[in-house]
Amino acid sequence: MLIAGFPAGAWGTNCYLVAPAAGEECVIIDPGHQAAEGVEEALRKHRLKPVAVVLTHGHIDHVASVVPVCGAHDVPAWIHPEDRYMLSDPEKALGRSIGMPLMGELTVGEPDDVKELTNGTTLELAGLEFSVAHAPGHTKGSVTFRMPETADIPSVFFSGDLLFAGSIGRTDLPGGSMADMLESLARVCLPLDDSTVVLSGHGPQTTIGQERATNPYLRQVAAGQEAAEAPRRGM
Repeated sequence: MLIAGFPAGAWGTNCYLVAPAAGEECVIIDPGHQAAEGVEEALRKHRLKPVAVVLTHGHIDHVASVVPVCGAHDVPAWIHPEDRYMLSDPEKALGRSIGMPLMGELTVGEPDDVKELTNGTTLELAGLEFSVAHAPGHTKGSVTFRMPETADIPSVFFSGDLLFAGSIGRTDLPGGSMADMLESLARVCLPLDDSTVVLSGHGPQTTIGQERATNPYLRQVAAGQEAAEAPRRGM
């Protein structure tokens, strides 16, 4: 399997291209701010043909290049319905009072073909399988994508802004919720094998085992689960 990733734009958002091998079809994950040029460069370098764009959530740093990338290759974009409004109204997702100067420079809107993601489904794209898990907390429509383990490689988990190396996504923007975030960490991340490779929306790659051992938020929810499952004593 081929995974080509690079950080893009002012927020250093990780964009990934995933394919069975060089010279084949691929899926593009989170083409964010100023990612279009990097996408085209990776497509040329690895001789890839995109078949879809899939989005972990709707924040502008993850979706700013969706329209040009989808338009250039005539492919659909997949997003959870609760975050779809952000494609055409990104400032609403950030709070209009922020007044980010980059907003006036970005072309926002929906690509011609938008498909909606559903929790628990498996997308079969470019000869690959991506299991979709709804994981609210950072946004209401945040999702993760997990690829199954094979004989040659461990499972790969595209966590978006749910889980980072040593941290988690912020929950203080509109639609964010720390309670939802902790629930998503417990439900989506804790059941994964320690060998699962985590490719997040920002920062370096890690593994579930590393985060289970050192990430304070994952340790918190793991401790909470252990407490809840401990035998009750007394009356």
